[in-house]
Amino acid sequence: MSRAPSFCAVILAAGESTRMGTDKALLPWPPPATGTTAACNQTFLSSAIAAFSAFADMVIVVAGENESVLAPVVYANGGELVRNPEPARGQFSSLQVGLHEVLNRGRDAAMITLVDRPPVGTATLRTLLAAFETAASNEKWAVVPEYQGKHGHPILAGREMIEAFLRAPATATAREIQQHTQDHIEYLAVDDPLVTTNVNTPEDYAALGVLR
Repeated sequence: MSRAPSFCAVILAAGESTRMGTDKALLPWPPPATGTTAACNQTFLSSAIAAFSAFADMVIVVAGENESVLAPVVYANGGELVRNPEPARGQFSSLQVGLHEVLNRGRDAAMITLVDRPPVGTATLRTLLAAFETAASNEKWAVVPEYQGKHGHPILAGREMIEAFLRAPATATAREIQQHTQDHIEYLAVDDPLVTTNVNTPEDYAALGVLR
């Protein structure tokens, strides 16, 4: 049995970016080539919204104290913005805020990613979606990409997985919920290093040049 879900994309962007020193959502993407200062009109956030818009009914960005800074980028690129009223509770609280909004908008599936991960390629998204559409026949609630054995993003979550995240206490983590529901998750190997690329520091961002 396959499914034809109605997707919302959820981008978690409420972090303070303390180690980066500037909001990671607004970092230029792709980054300037080494040794140049060429301006880039796109950012991690605007690029992620554009990438997901091709596959989702809407793109929801979860902000925190940075709401006013992100709002112009979100709305200029056709996204929707919700605020985590207590971002200090951590990333899982932002996930729950975003997933509540998915259900409130009448959607039954989510494509979930973090704003500090560069947007993955279109081919990767197509591969994940194809796997998700048939995953229900194997009693799978979610599809998680992996690269060289490491799990990454975006996570494609069906209604069952969304509800598992929402039932969890605010003190939980997404990783804990995934561990408890591993039998219902399909881990899919993809040839895209960006699914596991994390950007937390200026050094991490500088290193992205080798993945361009």
